[in-house]
Amino acid sequence: MRVKDDSEEKFIVNPNPEVPIGQNSYWVNKIYNGFPAFQSENYKKYFLGQLISMIGTWMQIVAQSWLVLQLTDSVFLIGLVMALSTLPTLLFTLFGGVIVDRFPKKDILFATQIASMILAFLLGVLTIFGWITIWEICTISFLLGTVNAIDAPARQAFVSELVNKEQLASAIALNSGVFNSARVIGPTVAGIMIAIIGTGGAFILNALSYIAVLFALKKIKIDSVIKTHLPNPIVAIKEGLDYSFKHPIIRTLFLVIGIVSIFGWSYTTVLPVIAKKVFHVDAAGLGYLYAASGLGSLLATITIALYSKKFSPLYFIVGGTLIFSISIFLFSFTDNIHTASILLFFSGFGLLSFASQANTTIQMLVKSEFRGRVMSIYVLMFIGLTPFGNLQIGWVSEYFGTSFALQAGATIVMVSGLVIFFLRKRIIDKYRGYKISQ
Repeated sequence: MRVKDDSEEKFIVNPNPEVPIGQNSYWVNKIYNGFPAFQSENYKKYFLGQLISMIGTWMQIVAQSWLVLQLTDSVFLIGLVMALSTLPTLLFTLFGGVIVDRFPKKDILFATQIASMILAFLLGVLTIFGWITIWEICTISFLLGTVNAIDAPARQAFVSELVNKEQLASAIALNSGVFNSARVIGPTVAGIMIAIIGTGGAFILNALSYIAVLFALKKIKIDSVIKTHLPNPIVAIKEGLDYSFKHPIIRTLFLVIGIVSIFGWSYTTVLPVIAKKVFHVDAAGLGYLYAASGLGSLLATITIALYSKKFSPLYFIVGGTLIFSISIFLFSFTDNIHTASILLFFSGFGLLSFASQANTTIQMLVKSEFRGRVMSIYVLMFIGLTPFGNLQIGWVSEYFGTSFALQAGATIVMVSGLVIFFLRKRIIDKYRGYKISQ
């Protein structure tokens, strides 16, 4: 293991030799040109392992929401369970960022994947034997969220150790592609598996899916990067917060990410209820709705890979928020599942366009010494604030209806995107001044 001290400020710490393309076909060349991260052998292993694992994770998300709906028939309790799964991110992820900056990220990920596998297996066993209650689901959701509070910033920061600087933007886009490919496949598989082997079986399959990412991590060979000198955790967290919120572009992106997390992403919380009560479909139908959004996200991944170098990230960030919010607003009015699927497709396209480019922009701007802590703040804003989103949309839906809840959230997201657009010159000018002062 090679240890780098704090004096080293290389943006990317583990460049990998490129894989020669040779005389491959036209489409293979297009893939390599569009996704240069695939030229890294380490990243290819990680990509495949993550894809299989994330399919299992999305299968569990759908199965868990369906199980809560079957047990309680309560929109609020679905929101509560979702909130408990993300609350630990709000509470603990800043400390997770400190851990990521102190220890080898590969070792951290190995431990978090094993812990997640055990909890998924436990949830499956309790469900299969009929011992599961809403309180046990809440407890396991909270424990999984606690693991994720460390796992998420580690995964975000680990990518920079698998690729070189030129491949980083591609790797981040592909990570989003992994997540959203899983959103296409996982819910569809979940609907089929729930029908065949029940929700408990779906949880067990998720537990088994972690074997793929554990195997990939075992095969990855990198020089681990750890910090030899860091202050105590509280001071380290304060340094990360100061750095992030004094940086005009990172600060602005974090604020918009928080708004999207609370008022935009929370639409997934009420999707099982809409599927059952508006479209009158079963778990398989719910899977198709998730898959429609995931397909839109996949298209966004390809679009960003092909055109991100030709257009400013601002186009994707602002355009993504507007496409997402308009699609969700219109979705709230339809009772036709085919129209709904098309609108969810565009919502997925918009959300991924925004999230991927926001993530890439932050990672390209951040100093390596702050990477773990800054990415923990990113995770806090994008995932850690979702308990507020889950609770607010559950509460508003309970008292004012799901349509109003979706419309209100979409409007707030749309306004935030327009504000960024109209303030874009001021933000860029502040960034230039910030760079000069540095």
